[in-house]
Amino acid sequence: MSFFHELAHQYIDGEWRTGSGSWDIIDFNPYNGEKLAAVTVATALEVDQAYRAAERAQQEWAATNPYERRAVLERALRITGERADEIAEAIIDELGGTRLRAEYEVRGASEVLREAVRQSLRPTGRLLPSVTDGRENRLYRLPVGVIGVISAFNFPFLVGMKSIAPALALGNAVVVKPHQSAPVVGGGLIARIFEDAGLPAGLLNVLITDSAEIGDAFIEHPVPKVISFSGSDRVGRHIAGTAAGHLKRTILELSGNSALVVLEDADIDYAVRAAVFSRFLYQGQVSMAANRILVDRSVAAEFTERFTAEVAALKSGDPRDPETRIGPVFNAFQADALTALVDRAVADGATALVRGRTRGNVVEPTVLTDLPDGSPLLTQEILGPVALLMTFDGEDEAVTIVNDSPYGLSGAVHTGDAERGVRFAQRIVSGMFHVNDSTVQDDPLVAFGGEKTSGVGRLNGEAVVEAFTTQKWMSIQHGRSVFPF
Repeated sequence: MSFFHELAHQYIDGEWRTGSGSWDIIDFNPYNGEKLAAVTVATALEVDQAYRAAERAQQEWAATNPYERRAVLERALRITGERADEIAEAIIDELGGTRLRAEYEVRGASEVLREAVRQSLRPTGRLLPSVTDGRENRLYRLPVGVIGVISAFNFPFLVGMKSIAPALALGNAVVVKPHQSAPVVGGGLIARIFEDAGLPAGLLNVLITDSAEIGDAFIEHPVPKVISFSGSDRVGRHIAGTAAGHLKRTILELSGNSALVVLEDADIDYAVRAAVFSRFLYQGQVSMAANRILVDRSVAAEFTERFTAEVAALKSGDPRDPETRIGPVFNAFQADALTALVDRAVADGATALVRGRTRGNVVEPTVLTDLPDGSPLLTQEILGPVALLMTFDGEDEAVTIVNDSPYGLSGAVHTGDAERGVRFAQRIVSGMFHVNDSTVQDDPLVAFGGEKTSGVGRLNGEAVVEAFTTQKWMSIQHGRSVFPF
């Protein structure tokens, strides 16, 4: 527990500090309820101190040789690899993630860091032609300055790194507000890695607090030029509106209601495995998770039999058990909400093909089918181990069902003809869609983000250069311009 007590602090201008608020955020293990740490919240005063420290440090960092910036990222990557087991243990304790899920997150964050190493040298200028004789046009890529990052509870180490690492690599400074349920994995742990990697003080700051204490101070502060947020669409709308009022750029990775579609020519066994993983990774608490599983009616009986058997066999319980696939959801409120959601759906006419029990914060998997038309479950995000199984007749109906959602984050289609899958994917309104794979995908080189109410902007690869830099035009007249007066 000393590990959590050590890192459960504010980290401002290179110093580990206690917040000046009047109350504490309690960090609990969601499986056994053990208290991991207590963190006195940061106030608006600390928000200002963190942003001002970032502002001071960023100017020198932007002028630093990019090879020196790259060296810091390389050390951070090496440290992450050396501490992979320790990080995984923290994910299991603080987030209730299984061993498999913890290792998945550490690998993903390592790949993000590896790409950030390359991004340190990526932004370059361009020379563009001019309509005026003798003029040379130079277009420079420059860091935006300071970036505010608000991360989610579900993959806080990976999601935090997706903004923090490239932002630093590109010459920016960062202030992070991790989710209250993940202050260490999403905040202190990342700060310690970069501190030990030799990142100069002030370039990365961590504020553990809540909007009940600071209101919109984190978003409205005049220093940050970009706010990068991962979380619900409800909160994302508020952040977008508040930031827009202050002419700030936003990168929003929001909720999802993804679908995995099984066409009649799919490999059924493989599609079943992909569907189980897509729905139940980290107890289904993933925005890309396959809320809806759509199966062509001609193969629905075969798929349903195999899918429900696989789901019923998933072991639920202690996330420290290497055989466990379903650990706890992140708090008691969510466990109660999921139980009530399933009870209400069954009362409204849905059939539970698999009906899991709720034991503490462990919610066993449930598979629902025959949901009545208009059921709100069909269009909302479900952050938990509840799968909705639906049938369709032909591709056109499948496309209509998939697109009948306010969200457009991810999805997948399974078919024996990959190009048929591509044509299907092209008809879906989403930021990402995958052929013959799971709905849960992330690649550090490929733009990540959603359409509709699933978000604005993209991360990863070249997209982060667009997100965390700005363009400056400089022209040089080597001859003489002719002026009209």
